[in-house]
Formats: sequence, structure tokens, C-alpha cells
Amino acid sequence: MAILPIRLYPDPILRKRCKPAGKVDDALRGLARSMVETLHGAPGAGLAAPQVGEAVRLIVVDLSLGQDPAQLHVLVNPELAAAEGEQMEEEGCLSLPGVHEKVRRSMRVRVRALNLRGEEIRLDGAGALARVLQHEMDHLEGKLILDHLGRLKRDALKKLLKKQGRAPS
Repeated sequence: MAILPIRLYPDPILRKRCKPAGKVDDALRGLARSMVETLHGAPGAGLAAPQVGEAVRLIVVDLSLGQDPAQLHVLVNPELAAAEGEQMEEEGCLSLPGVHEKVRRSMRVRVRALNLRGEEIRLDGAGALARVLQHEMDHLEGKLILDHLGRLKRDALKKLLKKQGRAPS
């Protein structure tokens, strides 16, 4: 497949709520393969379809950064089924290069989704995996790290992004 360009803030697609993926077909599998290649090329731990310009509910997550195939998760139409506990750790985002902020997330999550065969799966994640799953699922709702910050911190970050030529939305 191909490495896709990663959309950067304030690209409007990053603020769109994505539509559910219809049938799991060859086109969706091709998009997923390109997203995995893009993720590993970045490199990053997670990537959501709107970050590559597609407003569809598809995410790829790989905490190993391409080093361990068992850690690669491709999730179609992911939904948060359960969440518990709390963690507050620093996050970055491929669509907000250079931005790293502490974000409050659940410590453990269970996600329901479809795999690339169209079968329903459940994925339990804790710690870093839980964090990345929640971060990528936020993208499917049009949410960014900025939305998790307090007003003062968010305003200061938007001012910095504006100075860098990336106007806030």
C-alpha cells in the first residue's frame, strides 16, 4: 500500500465526527494497511482514519512501533464498552507535532470492534494501551488533546500554534 499524508491541526476533518464503516471490504482493508504503514513510518503508537483524511471509524494501534506484530490492533467501528480507574500521563499526537500535554484517561478499558474479517472482537487494555485506544477513539469523535485541557492551558497552546502559523479552531 502507501504511506498517507497525516493531516495536521487545524485541518477541519480532525473536528468531524466519523461515520461508521459499512461493510468490511477490500477498500477498508486497503485503507487499514496504508494506515499501518503510515503509523510505522511516522513512527507513532496510534492513528485514526481522520488523521489521514478519511471520516470513517477505523483506528490502528501498535505500542511496539512495528517491532512486534502481536501488538498491532486494527479496529473497525470501535466502541468503549467499559472503563475504570484513572491515569494522568503525557500524550502527543501525530496531527499536533511538538505538542505534548498531560491528559486524564481511564486506566483500564474494554473496547468492542470489528476486525478486518468483519468479526466482532473485544480488546482489553490497561495503562499505555488504554491511553492510546482512548486517544484514537477521541479522533473518531472529532476530539483532540486540546479538548482535554483547562481553558488557560488550551488558550496558551492555541496562541503558540497560531504563532507557528496554525490558527486555532
